[in-house]
Amino acid sequence: MDSRGVLVYLCRRRRSAGTRPILATLGEEFSVSAATLGLVAPAGTAGFVVAVVVTGTLAGRLSMRSVLLVGAACTAGSLIAMSAAPTYAVFLVALVGQGTAAGAFRGLDRVVLSHLYAEHRARMYTVYTLVWAVGAVLTPQLVSIVLAVAEWRTLFLVVACAFLPATLLAARYDLPSIDTERSVSRAELAALLRRPAVLGSCLGMILTGALEGILFTWIVYYAETFYPTTTANALLSVYLLAYIPARLSCATAIERVPHLLLLLVALTPAIPALAVAFSGVTGPALFATIFVAGAAISTGFPVLSAYAVESAPEYSGPLNAVTNGSTYVGLATAPAIVGVFAGRYGIRTAIQWTVVAIAVAFVLAVGALWRWTNTPGVPRHT
Repeated sequence: MDSRGVLVYLCRRRRSAGTRPILATLGEEFSVSAATLGLVAPAGTAGFVVAVVVTGTLAGRLSMRSVLLVGAACTAGSLIAMSAAPTYAVFLVALVGQGTAAGAFRGLDRVVLSHLYAEHRARMYTVYTLVWAVGAVLTPQLVSIVLAVAEWRTLFLVVACAFLPATLLAARYDLPSIDTERSVSRAELAALLRRPAVLGSCLGMILTGALEGILFTWIVYYAETFYPTTTANALLSVYLLAYIPARLSCATAIERVPHLLLLLVALTPAIPALAVAFSGVTGPALFATIFVAGAAISTGFPVLSAYAVESAPEYSGPLNAVTNGSTYVGLATAPAIVGVFAGRYGIRTAIQWTVVAIAVAFVLAVGALWRWTNTPGVPRHT
């Protein structure tokens, strides 16, 4: 999980958990209103998404080493600037810089893997997302430890240190040649997006992002309607913990099972699991169904990422850009829709209806893509 994930986690914390919410602390530190504090989320995301799309689309024309080195170094530098920000305006500018720098790095990370491990691209993509899952599970513990002994500014310094190894690796080691990475014009990009495998992957990414965005945003809020905050936070940890064994299994299966078949087998259990999880059940049944849902949903992003790039590996940069961008469309819009429904029908009904409907739509979309391409594997484009 990157520093934006740390910030999101902190913003959700309650006083009863022993840690003040970071937004409340920032409000007191910089004497700004709640409306002004609302700029934190868009500031951290806007630059990230733009940078991912730009660097990914232009991957064939960029110096890979330079972009990765500058991205990692500027991410660490921006985090240091956030920790030392004397005013809220400076904090926001540094946050925009951090998101942009991280986005530039993320726009090329899978391109590097694609060329380093061309024969095992799908497996490496899945292993890469497994590393993210481990970080997502450990981040809350890191946050709690740091804030137990220091103030919020120290947390961003600790996160900045995590980017130093990436900076050193980008500076020291030779990266693969990207001579086979084709630059893409606007017309070529439009043609690429019309390919069934690419269009289907982007739709699937939107749905995957929607499911993850809803659960990341609302699962603790939902659980707090009948659990204390500590237990509600544990439910989110169980959801994230499921990503680790699921993606580890996926890394083994993805080279043996056709991509779309793997998605159907993995995602179908999410439908009953989500329906039961948000039906009002509590206790072991709730935690068990959330774990099953997390394991199922976690396969969507790595498998679709690999599926899209495998369909046109010479365009790994642009495909990385459009699939990442599609994910953030779902992440950004779906939680807001749940919020609107929650105000009218209540949080339980709002989450249950939306996540079950999205999970059903995902399974139907994968089935339709299979029929459209006439293969459960990666189609050959001619």
